[in-house]
Amino acid sequence: MEPVTHALTSIALGRAGLNKVTRMATPMLLVSGLVADVDWVSRLGGASAFLHGHRTATHSLLGTAVLSVAVTLVFVFAGRKVPQFAIGALPALLVCVVGAGVHLLLDLLNGYGVKLMWPFSAKWYGWDLADSVDAWIIFFLLAGLLLPELFRLVLEEIGSKPKRRGRQRGAIVSLLLVALFVAGRAVAHQRAVALLDSREYRGQAPLVVAAFPRPSNPFIWSGVVETDNALVNVDVPLSPGAVFDPDAAAVHFKPEESLALSNAGNTATAIEFLGYARFPLAHVEPEGDGYQVRLRDMRFASELPGRRGIIAVIDLNAQSLVINEHLEFDAPSGP
Repeated sequence: MEPVTHALTSIALGRAGLNKVTRMATPMLLVSGLVADVDWVSRLGGASAFLHGHRTATHSLLGTAVLSVAVTLVFVFAGRKVPQFAIGALPALLVCVVGAGVHLLLDLLNGYGVKLMWPFSAKWYGWDLADSVDAWIIFFLLAGLLLPELFRLVLEEIGSKPKRRGRQRGAIVSLLLVALFVAGRAVAHQRAVALLDSREYRGQAPLVVAAFPRPSNPFIWSGVVETDNALVNVDVPLSPGAVFDPDAAAVHFKPEESLALSNAGNTATAIEFLGYARFPLAHVEPEGDGYQVRLRDMRFASELPGRRGIIAVIDLNAQSLVINEHLEFDAPSGP
């Protein structure tokens, strides 16, 4: 998820009651709830560095534990220097574990995933239940944090005394709404996957299917299907009375086997990319006197704005020998 959702969640957790555990609880929740995204700095090193660094070490169980302890130590030592901010180590650690753990939980919700078991496993984990920028989750959090403030101002204006626990109740309600919304998404996700798996696509049965939520419309999911000879992108409508039409899918046929494709697939770049991509599709095109093979993850082939993945590019000569290989950021697919 993006930083706004993480920050709003941290504030809501503080208001919901964690700010009573120890002083400085909300600042600790904010720092521990955001610090894992320091891995975005890897983007400055290019696509390869980003693939290695983003959602790996800082988004693993081990990394979450290390970051929790690190943030705790920073605040505990700062409290020793400034007595009015002094805090106990154990309450501070509890707060930081919650902040960092909820960050990890939120990032598990979306389809990009995290390397949860790093460094012991390179497997990516993701639940496909939220978009990286999810308008509904942001809305519920903002409503729970801002509406109590609005009610307080209105009550003060008319001379009434605001309720003491209005902020806490608003935060609790916002977190409950997010939890219920995600639970509803889980049910809808099962329906979308079942629909995708129940149809044929250009006469081909599905081998692997996945469904990803739209950031704003909860009744339309983006489906990706792999068949024997193609990868398919298709909208999956779930609103009452909606009809799922697999014939409306965008079909991307797999290339025929060739020496160029085989050699490209054996490169270190391709192997690294295939460890990350869930729905890889190769394009083989003539390039000068040779060929260029481009590997793209069809999770990011949606027409939605901002969908941008990483692609592998392998250049080969006329004899299909590899002469260059690298990862790069794909061009945005939306306007």
